[in-house]
Amino acid sequence: MPEDVFRILIADDHAILRSGLRLLIDAQPNLQVIGEAGDGDEALALARELRPDLLLLDLSMPGGDGLGAIPKLRAEVPQVRILVLTMHDDATHLRQALDAGASGYVLKNAVDQELLMAIRAVRRGETYVHSAMTQKLVESLTQPTTADPADPWQALSEREFEVMKLVALGYTNAEIAEEIHLSIKTVESYRARGMEKLTLETRAQLVQSALKHGHLE
Repeated sequence: MPEDVFRILIADDHAILRSGLRLLIDAQPNLQVIGEAGDGDEALALARELRPDLLLLDLSMPGGDGLGAIPKLRAEVPQVRILVLTMHDDATHLRQALDAGASGYVLKNAVDQELLMAIRAVRRGETYVHSAMTQKLVESLTQPTTADPADPWQALSEREFEVMKLVALGYTNAEIAEEIHLSIKTVESYRARGMEKLTLETRAQLVQSALKHGHLE
């Protein structure tokens, strides 16, 4: 492999998205995907094994979320740069990712060229923030936070929040899987982690918590 090839590991729980990203990246000169991971734990293991130059990381995955994996990656494989690719378009997740050690933050609705721009910027040693997030980041730095620190739902990932709200609304695991296009096993994983984070045991307790913190009408 030529020395100037930038080696990339993709971590996302959607296989179709990973395939599309691989095709996009491998079509570029001096960029090459060397591996794929479907969850945070696998991403950490492959990063240790393959030592990529860049990890393209989703924040919301089963088996150890991406946000929690960032500090572990920075500690165990510090030479690997991390570019977050996510659906989270809020300043809170952006700041958490950057504070944890990510080198960039791109939304999944970014056009192909912006993602490639982000990869090349991180390769140059720069920090890249998605154009749509720049103003939100500035506002978050200049305004006091209004988030309720007593709301345990804030600890949930985007997918966990989505699943827990549907559970509270009475959806079965199979119905949730169909609604958000995931496997039943993955839904069960999100549901179990969500209940653990919320320290709840029953659906009735979940409904009460959702109503109390304003997540259900």
